[in-house]
Amino acid sequence: MKFTHGIWFDREDTSIYNAVEVGDVTRSNGNEIRALCTTRHVCHRGDTLNHPTITVKLSSPAPEIIAGTAYHFSGAGSKLPRFELFPEGLPIELGRVTDDPQTNSVSLKSGGVRAVLDKNPRSFNISYRSEESGVKLTDLGMSCVQYIIAPPHTEASYPPLASTTIADPYYRAPLSSSKRPYMALSFGLQVGELVYGLGERFGPFAKNGQHIDLWNEDAGTASPDALSLEVQNEKQAKVQVSVQGEEIRWYIIHGPTPKQILANYAKLTGRPPIPPAWSFGLYLSTSFLTEAGIPMSVFHFDCFWMKAHQWTDFTFDPKYFPDAKAFLGRIHQRGLKVCVWINSYIAQNSEAFEDAVSGGYLIKRTNGDTWRSDIWQAGMGVVDFTNPAAVTWYKAHLKRLLDQGVDSFKTDFGERIPWEDITYHNGMDAVAGHNYYAYLYNKTVFDAIAEVRGPDQALLFARSATAGGQQFPVHWGGDCESTWQGMAQSLRGGLSLGLSGFGYWSHDISGFMSEGQAQTGPASALYKRWVQFGLLSSHSRLHGSKNYRVPWHVDHEATEVLRKFCRLKNLLMPYVFRQAIDAHQQGLPLLRAMLIEYPQDKVCQNLDQQYMFGDSLLVAPVFSESGIVEFYVPAGKWVSILDGRGYTGPAWFTEKYDYFNLPLLLRESKVLLVGKPDKPDYDWVEVPSFSSPGVIEVVLELSKGLEGKIFTLKGGIDSLQVEMLSEECHL
Repeated sequence: MKFTHGIWFDREDTSIYNAVEVGDVTRSNGNEIRALCTTRHVCHRGDTLNHPTITVKLSSPAPEIIAGTAYHFSGAGSKLPRFELFPEGLPIELGRVTDDPQTNSVSLKSGGVRAVLDKNPRSFNISYRSEESGVKLTDLGMSCVQYIIAPPHTEASYPPLASTTIADPYYRAPLSSSKRPYMALSFGLQVGELVYGLGERFGPFAKNGQHIDLWNEDAGTASPDALSLEVQNEKQAKVQVSVQGEEIRWYIIHGPTPKQILANYAKLTGRPPIPPAWSFGLYLSTSFLTEAGIPMSVFHFDCFWMKAHQWTDFTFDPKYFPDAKAFLGRIHQRGLKVCVWINSYIAQNSEAFEDAVSGGYLIKRTNGDTWRSDIWQAGMGVVDFTNPAAVTWYKAHLKRLLDQGVDSFKTDFGERIPWEDITYHNGMDAVAGHNYYAYLYNKTVFDAIAEVRGPDQALLFARSATAGGQQFPVHWGGDCESTWQGMAQSLRGGLSLGLSGFGYWSHDISGFMSEGQAQTGPASALYKRWVQFGLLSSHSRLHGSKNYRVPWHVDHEATEVLRKFCRLKNLLMPYVFRQAIDAHQQGLPLLRAMLIEYPQDKVCQNLDQQYMFGDSLLVAPVFSESGIVEFYVPAGKWVSILDGRGYTGPAWFTEKYDYFNLPLLLRESKVLLVGKPDKPDYDWVEVPSFSSPGVIEVVLELSKGLEGKIFTLKGGIDSLQVEMLSEECHL
């Protein structure tokens, strides 16, 4: 949100109060700095009157993390949602506050980062510096911590009114023209510094120059409090963050490398768990089973497993599933898992709706009526997960389905949540609660599975998310177009989500809908290239609208391509699962931007059409019908695991590939342990034996750890040669 007209003028009817100087450090103890900051220079006692102040608090909740809070009126944020931070417990070692009389400053050290608060007159500044090098990482200088009063029409940080007006037939724009309070921060950027992440965003990979509202809509993820960012937009040397309200909170997380930053972020907001091994295989959605020789793991039932006009009533349509439990049992006999589609919307034409209304389980209007809408399902309401009784009720329905044989749930929607003229059971602020809703929704479903099947079998296929949502995987990219551009946009969204702390990610292979929602299916070339990309993602699903996404509806070659890459992913499962362990332990994504592995390589900083699949495999999807792909290989010697060709970097390559190949390169000094091609969940100790010329001097052993979830490698390799392991893979 912009509050100024260039350098010299504020927007009309906007009052901006900057933290100018530290009036007093009112409390400075071992782990916290609390400073009262004036918004004008105090020359005499009269300057302390009739003017707002901003209170700034700095603390260290954990090594390498410095928390900040700035507020105008205290206590105004009491109804904001509060995430569970450090779910594994607070670290013992916290920060240390020291005073420096020579520079008239006070500082807080946390691991390898230090925040220094300047107490000199007219010199407000919080500088974050590296302890090792002394280099300034970022700062909040003059005009960078602000309390602002602005009218509601000043590009309010609320999202477009469509969020409410489309879904709410009774919505009327508020008549009030009273001004609103905002808090804003402007963090300094170094020359050439790039900004990444900010959730699952499908536009340009580096966010510099963009205006971004972190507000959950039908695509994308966000953080709470309806945050608005101007990334080198309003202020060319700054990232400005603003939020409506009297308080703003932030965390500076030090690495210094991207990997270390993600690891520390995972400690703060929660680690991604390790998904069950079967979830890494192919999901087939809304189609039929076949004997085409394509390894499949999960059969997914989308919307119409329930009766029309009754979603979500948690009941299989008896017309098509007269004995759902027996039917699901037959699917299990084929070695498949079952996933069903749900959401948090309850249609009025269902028995579940009557129960929800009578129990008070749905979001209400401020007058006490149940909030209703005809968008999606006629007369539907929205479950209020701040109500413990509603959570128990919702879980009970899910547990009944689990007892019938359902293994997992696709938690669709969770973004189109009302935020005006509504009230939550626990009194949570409705605007801040809009994004936080996704956390509560997915947590409820994830916990229900964990309570019945155990935490190592809990898994979602979720669309909405917010900070901390990585604890409830897997997330997928929503309804993308079946175009080459849609494929590239999906990859950018996955890379950005991985840089936002999420370990696992998926997308609709070949796209969800044709351009303009045409009835036609994806083009043959696009389908086959997207299959390659999809099976080299952490989780893989064939899913789409208007027509089935099965390969034999495309052409015979598509069936062969899908078979090959499904078998390839299963072969790679010992490696893939090792990367899942890293995701759990270090907060690293399986599908990761090149800059995570090569932060010092300037070329990698903007690469968004290739990625690292874990720490050892480079993947460059083909984004054109021609089959030509240009890709970059970082320093070192690499080898293609599909055809054995070698590459030496740093260098760019332009090559043409058929539909059975793409750049899939193994990094120098890395060993790739492979397994069996038929399914993802098997005993990885029993790897195939092969004849010469390959020689493994020491057998690698896999051992189970905590509750069968953690696997570690033992032993080593003395010598290794390239050997044809199967038609899919070389070692």
